[in-house]
Amino acid sequence: MTAGRFAALCVGAFAAVSMPPARADTPASDPSSPSSSASSEPPAFDRPGIAFSTGTLPRGGFAWEQGLPDFQRDRSGGVRSTGYSADTNLRLGLTDTLELQLATSPYNYQRQSGGGDTALALKLALPSSNDKFSWAVLGSATVATGDRDFSDGRDHYALGATVAYDFDDATSGSLYLNVERSGGADAWTFSPSLSRAFSARWGGYLEAGWTRTAHAPDTVVAGAGVTFMATPTIQLDASLDAGLNDAAPDWRGGVGVSLFFR
Repeated sequence: MTAGRFAALCVGAFAAVSMPPARADTPASDPSSPSSSASSEPPAFDRPGIAFSTGTLPRGGFAWEQGLPDFQRDRSGGVRSTGYSADTNLRLGLTDTLELQLATSPYNYQRQSGGGDTALALKLALPSSNDKFSWAVLGSATVATGDRDFSDGRDHYALGATVAYDFDDATSGSLYLNVERSGGADAWTFSPSLSRAFSARWGGYLEAGWTRTAHAPDTVVAGAGVTFMATPTIQLDASLDAGLNDAAPDWRGGVGVSLFFR
């Protein structure tokens, strides 16, 4: 399947399931929407998954999202390699719709160990007149602070957007698009996902991802993840994506924890 046909199929599938019902007796309530960021409920965390949520932290709120660890496994030239990373994302609410993020991976292991690069980002939840629709943008700059084995030595600049729609009280879908520039080359990532709340504490999602990088083959992945709210402010997660073509890693995913501090 070509990258263009894959993207068209994902958009078509999302459009098919995103048609709203003829009537809704009760408006959907999605903690990832900007309108609920300042409520007593914790906002949606950005992990797990390819996309980030459309919710932002309330002013003064702080979140720590931690991989325990995340991993990637691939086989190339008959050699299998597995890498592990303790991905860390720290989020601080500057206003109810704007937050500052600091992301890094202080520990990585793949035959050697060391630290990864460091990224600084701003995330903005955009206004919406529809309670079921939410969207947000995130711009980031990554500085090559990592050890040689876990950094390409170049700075990276990225701009991404996520749009989400609540089909009902328990089901939502999202589309994510991101462009990253480094060393004069652009990399585009597109990802549709479908999420479902199974109960007040359990949730899950399906996702696919396609990345096109200049002067490199496209990569295509698909997978799923689950979340569990251990407390109203602590989320546990597990996720797994499979590579769908030779250029993609065979497997990637991980387990993690996210904590929200009011």
